[in-house]
Amino acid sequence: MEAARLRLLRLAERAAWALGLVGLVWWGAFQAEAVTSTTHDLQRFAELQGLVLEAGTPDQSLWSPQRVVAWRALMVDAAPAPLAVLRIARIGLEVPVLPGTSDRTLDRAVGHIEGTALPAADGNIGIAGHRDSFFRRLEGIVPGDLIEVDVLRERHVYRVERSWVVDPTDVSVLAPTPSRALTLVTCYPFYFIGSAPRRFIVRALPVSRVASQTIAESVQKWRP
Repeated sequence: MEAARLRLLRLAERAAWALGLVGLVWWGAFQAEAVTSTTHDLQRFAELQGLVLEAGTPDQSLWSPQRVVAWRALMVDAAPAPLAVLRIARIGLEVPVLPGTSDRTLDRAVGHIEGTALPAADGNIGIAGHRDSFFRRLEGIVPGDLIEVDVLRERHVYRVERSWVVDPTDVSVLAPTPSRALTLVTCYPFYFIGSAPRRFIVRALPVSRVASQTIAESVQKWRP
């Protein structure tokens, strides 16, 4: 009886090791595909702009299995060409800005909020992102941080004025502004389980604009 029990324990141990190795291989493949997707969008924008960029990967630690499956499906699904690339050097964020704010868009990048000014236009530019993806890093943003927004022919640099929390029904944060402003929106709290009840807002104002021919010389300098 004891010998049979030991054999069962050895079989269970081997099965556990096998499952662990399979899981490790699957997770490695998932991470590689995530990097490939974001890198592809950044490269598409860089090709239009004449630059070569590298991309990171979003924080996926709180993603559900269903979200992972949806992400994998996006790897073979073509996305619209990016409108811009957003960078915040101090918190190590670099991400394409795609048109729209559907879940499919926000699973692979951040999105331009329809009805707000386009990244190259005057007015209030609204950009949204998931709190458990690229915009997770906004929890560390502080007034004075610089935000770069590259469009095809130039780079716009903004300085964070303030951040605050609002109810989801408060759409005044996206109201038109008389001069150029940048508004980042994500859900809040950052680590809330389920549908987060509030919205985290970052408002930044422009400080400079750089012609595209000088961007290639400085594109690596922002990296932490």
